[in-house]
Amino acid sequence: MERVTSPEPFRVIFVCTGNICRSPMAEVVFRDLAERQGLGARITSSSASTGEWHVGERADARTIDALERRGYDGSLHRAKPFTAASFADNDLVVALDRTHERILREWARDEDQEGKVTLLLSFDRDAENLDVPDPYYAEAAMFDSVLAMIETATRGLFRQLEPALRFSRMMPRTLPRN
Repeated sequence: MERVTSPEPFRVIFVCTGNICRSPMAEVVFRDLAERQGLGARITSSSASTGEWHVGERADARTIDALERRGYDGSLHRAKPFTAASFADNDLVVALDRTHERILREWARDEDQEGKVTLLLSFDRDAENLDVPDPYYAEAAMFDSVLAMIETATRGLFRQLEPALRFSRMMPRTLPRN
C-alpha cells in the first residue's frame, strides 16, 4: 500500500551583496505574495549575501521602513551568507544584479546548480536593465524605488511559478509504505 504525502515546497533564495537591502526586500515581498495567493505552504523564500559583511545583522533600517510603508514586515530578517549548501537547499537562486549572477554561476559546481541561477529583473517585461540598483549608499527614497522594482519583478516571477505550484499541490507524491 502507498502513503500519500504533501509535496515538498518549492524553495527560492534571493541573493544580493550584503543581505540587508535588496534580497531581504525580495524575500519578504515574495513570501507575502505566496501567502496572499494561498500558496504559502507550497513555496518558501529566503535570502542571502555574496559576502559576510553583515552576517547576523538585521536588515538596514531604511529597508525595514520601506517595507513597512508598503505593508510588509521585515523586522525578523537576519543576514546570512550564500553557501555551497544553498544550491542544494533551493530550487531557484535569484540574483539581484548581474554581478551577483556572475558570482553565483562561478560558485556553481555543475550545470544543474548553474541552471538554478536567474536574474530577478528578467521577470519584469518593462525593466530597462537587469540590475536592481543597490540603495545602500543612497537616501531613503531610493529604498522605496528599489522596493517598487522588486515588487513588479517578484509578481512576474510568481506568475511564472504559480501554475506549476497549483498543479503540484493538487497532485501529491506517493511514497512506498515501510
